[in-house]
Amino acid sequence: MLSDYAIEIEDIVKKFGNFTAVNGVSLGIKGGEIFGLLGPNGAGKSTTINMLLGLLAPTAGRIHINGVDMLREPEKAKGQIGIVTQETVVEPDLTAEDNLMIFGRLYQIPENELQKGIEFALELSDLKGFRKSYAGTFSGGMKRRLETAKALMHAPKILLLDEPTTGLDVQNRSQIWELLRKINKEQGVTILMTTQYLEEADQLCNRIGIIDHGKLIALGTPAELRQKIGMSTVLEVEAERESLPKVEQIFRKLGMEPKISGNKVIAPAGAKPVERVEKVLQLLSAGRIDVHNVNMHEPTIDDVFLKLTGSAVRDQTGDYQGGRQGMMMGRGR
Repeated sequence: MLSDYAIEIEDIVKKFGNFTAVNGVSLGIKGGEIFGLLGPNGAGKSTTINMLLGLLAPTAGRIHINGVDMLREPEKAKGQIGIVTQETVVEPDLTAEDNLMIFGRLYQIPENELQKGIEFALELSDLKGFRKSYAGTFSGGMKRRLETAKALMHAPKILLLDEPTTGLDVQNRSQIWELLRKINKEQGVTILMTTQYLEEADQLCNRIGIIDHGKLIALGTPAELRQKIGMSTVLEVEAERESLPKVEQIFRKLGMEPKISGNKVIAPAGAKPVERVEKVLQLLSAGRIDVHNVNMHEPTIDDVFLKLTGSAVRDQTGDYQGGRQGMMMGRGR
């Protein structure tokens, strides 16, 4: 166990009968880091998080939380962690202050320290002016900030977030990003988050791990991952769905390796991107293919994700239904 790792995962495996949800993942997350765990639906993200929380026992492998073995000393390891689940859970008929008080007592914070913890959480989440307001009157973003504040009541060294901004609009998502940066910078909290918003990972994370089919297939900074896929310029053509196969054929005719994502065909533009764009436009015109937009840009995390996993978001319901239920209900299998 290396001392600068807040989380260390060693060859963890999780099987449900004949199905292997996580297959030999090893990962070290440094103290003070914001780390993003990305993957298509069903890739193994939530199962991994559930094992880190002690809600699921790994079939094989070891997990250390700030040097504490999760299997040998689970209660001590869990005490180091705060968790924000994908589902926002606040009591609407209680005030912000009362919501925090209940969770402080659940965390067994001594009564003489509880009020100090509430003040800290309200200040950090910018909800001090709403302490006496009922949570049921809050916007989605305010509820999410309150949910995050609850997870910090016991001053954990590590914060795990499962898709923290799902369902929020752009403005509220931006506010949550600022809150997470503040928690990380001012409190020194190590953050591990899963997300399907690749822009979110690009904006927030020091490093990113991409998991697919239960295996860690890429690891590095956003810049390192862009370099890994060998794309200098990306060409996108947006069109109606029925036209996408024709656009894909044009890309392949020019020696490109296209992938369809949503209503776009995407591929590396190659060594001479301007010439490639001109040829694509000529062939689109000759084929009388109507397109909405032709775009050329530097590779994004979206491009990395698509290149490595072969899909934007796999059309599945999740890693394993029981794993998600375990996180929601606070129990594993």
